[in-house]
Amino acid sequence: MSDRSRPGEKGSQPPRPPAGGGGAKLLLSRLRALMANQAQDPKRLDRVVELIANTMVADVCSIYLRSEDESLLLMATRGLRPEAVGRTRMKENEGLVGLVSTTARPLRLTDAFSHPRFSYRPETGEDPFHSFLGVPILRGGRVLGVLVVQNRTERAYDDEEAEALQTVAMVLAELVAAAADTLSAGLRQTRPVEMTGRTLNEGLATGRVHLYDPVVPPTQLFAADVEEEERRLNEALDALRASIDAMLTRAGPVLFGESRDVLETYRLFAHDPSWEARLVEAVRTGLSAAAAVDRVRREHRARLESARDAMVRERMHDLEDLENRLLRQLSGDNGGREAPPGSILVASRIGPAELLEYRDSGLAGIVLEEAGAGSHAAIVARAIGVPAIGALPGLVTRAEDGDLMIVDGEAGVIHIRPGAEIVTNFHARMALSEQKQAELSLLRDKPAITTDGVEIDLFINAGLSFDLDHLDEVGAKGVGLFRTEFQFMASETMPGLDEQSTFYKSVIERAGDRPVVFRTIDLGGDKIAPFMGRREREENPALGWRALRMALDHPFFFRRQLRALIRASRGKTLRLMFPMVTTVEEFEAARRLLDSEMEWAIKFGRDLPNKLQVGAMVETPSLAFSIDSLKGKADFLSIGTNDLMQFFFAADRDNARLSGRYDILSRAAMRLLLRMRQRADEAELPVTVCGEAAGRPIEALALIALGYRRLSMQSARIAPIKLLVRSVDLSNMAPRVQAALDAGEQSVRKTLLGIADDFGVKI
Repeated sequence: MSDRSRPGEKGSQPPRPPAGGGGAKLLLSRLRALMANQAQDPKRLDRVVELIANTMVADVCSIYLRSEDESLLLMATRGLRPEAVGRTRMKENEGLVGLVSTTARPLRLTDAFSHPRFSYRPETGEDPFHSFLGVPILRGGRVLGVLVVQNRTERAYDDEEAEALQTVAMVLAELVAAAADTLSAGLRQTRPVEMTGRTLNEGLATGRVHLYDPVVPPTQLFAADVEEEERRLNEALDALRASIDAMLTRAGPVLFGESRDVLETYRLFAHDPSWEARLVEAVRTGLSAAAAVDRVRREHRARLESARDAMVRERMHDLEDLENRLLRQLSGDNGGREAPPGSILVASRIGPAELLEYRDSGLAGIVLEEAGAGSHAAIVARAIGVPAIGALPGLVTRAEDGDLMIVDGEAGVIHIRPGAEIVTNFHARMALSEQKQAELSLLRDKPAITTDGVEIDLFINAGLSFDLDHLDEVGAKGVGLFRTEFQFMASETMPGLDEQSTFYKSVIERAGDRPVVFRTIDLGGDKIAPFMGRREREENPALGWRALRMALDHPFFFRRQLRALIRASRGKTLRLMFPMVTTVEEFEAARRLLDSEMEWAIKFGRDLPNKLQVGAMVETPSLAFSIDSLKGKADFLSIGTNDLMQFFFAADRDNARLSGRYDILSRAAMRLLLRMRQRADEAELPVTVCGEAAGRPIEALALIALGYRRLSMQSARIAPIKLLVRSVDLSNMAPRVQAALDAGEQSVRKTLLGIADDFGVKI
């Protein structure tokens, strides 16, 4: 079609819009008035294309909006044939309009006909128009449509014109979203959506979606005073940069190697002059400071949705994080976020400190795009006590504020805008679940003793001070695992000695006479504190520089925590253990640092615990086969089944493709666990299982049958496991389990279920 006849003098250029964004300012001013009266103006889109065409000196201006079948329908035009409106439809991957939609990026062409994606539609009468500028109409990372201007001549649209049209498209997105019911069913998502992710915390919930990411209301899109808005933007940028600089400065010696490099890169993004220039230019066109940030953020989010390259996605994430921080800076939001009671918090990702701010909002559930079962978000969700699901790519673009959502934390499934039948059935399930929970609560003060008199000690896993509230609620014996790293992950700066000591002391006091086992800091891998840089870019972070490895490489960081724990335990028993010990030599090196801190406290007359017990987390096969060598060196052991099984099977536990492939109840894994318990008994070392397996009924049944008598789990699992224990006859059941292992079955799961059924075990 490139040889089609072309009216007009080739190469001539029409007048340009006023320089310095004046055309965009004029257009935004008129659009502002139009938005204020949109309910009274049924021809608002016709008025919009007229305004744009006149201001940009364009021969054609057209608006294509997404329809219910996901195609793009011509909804308004100035310059094409009027009869094409409502008739011309482009599939999402068809034509130049489809190309803009799928890439979510502007497209500028001096000769549209010669482009391989050009699609000729004779009903439009676009033959004379050759120059093409199309921009996506973006909202919440979703493309609502495409805004196009065209000219007869082969005109090269410049950067200023493209920027102006993108600014207009942002305002247009709010206009069409507000009028979605009358314009196009495809603008407002109405179809039910079912998504499957990973359970972060079990439970059932339903409620209305509350989007976490900052939102700029339509009434705050425009600048009443451009100079004032530019000043506000500059002040917010200065404050943002100062906070990042301060984070780097205050972190001091705890930032190491690549950790500092990552945060330095983040700082470079914040100081990027091209990013700042885009924001300033958007303000100078007439947008408010917040709207300018939002416009750039929409573009980055749309690019993130379509990006496949991991490094590109990483950069887009960093930029979006910066823009969210900048929006909060502009709004004066320094914490204390709230959501309507009973709502479902929806976010692409969220830090522990931010999630904690919703603790008193009465959330019904939490759903996240990027979170694994072992993430800090999962830990907070469990502490808050609400159902939560993570690993839901594309969630934020599929859910809209106010949508009804169902969160099925048992199956790891969410339903967005569910149908009436699904809602009815789900409410019935919730009623049954509530009844069961009421029955389980009656077990709170009853002991966990089998029918043949064997007592099983049940402890909770914790990481936040208010986790201790659950001790009395569920009748646990104490805290079998307290994750100390959470205090670091929820802080923008490295917690000082006094701050750490005060926190640990409050935990001990709240536990009363019940024991608390503190795990020393387990950072690295996928657990990165804000002051360390957001990520360690390691090829295999689970096997990388983390936990005790990191602590031993930087003893100043580690010894500060040990000193705080010693100080906090004045007159009490201090129970602490080291995470991810791989060799006995690592345990001995950590123990020497602890002993030197005890000696320092004695020398200078500091507060001391009246008793010290030191343990090791058995999370690696290498230490599992070295338990006998810890006799006389350690006081107790804790088995972290999450990491142990990950390393044992060489299977990333956060990889959805592998999550159901390797079973802890396989013969190989159970023989390992049996041998570990036997070696711990021979070494006279008390042993506790504190991984997720301890809180799953059939796995807990297997552990008890293998001889384990101490289990630690999330608090919500105490009552179901206590119910199971009180229904077990170990003297008859344990030999059956051992026989299944001896018989060489590859998995004893089915056998265990059969045994449980035979003995009437309540699972």
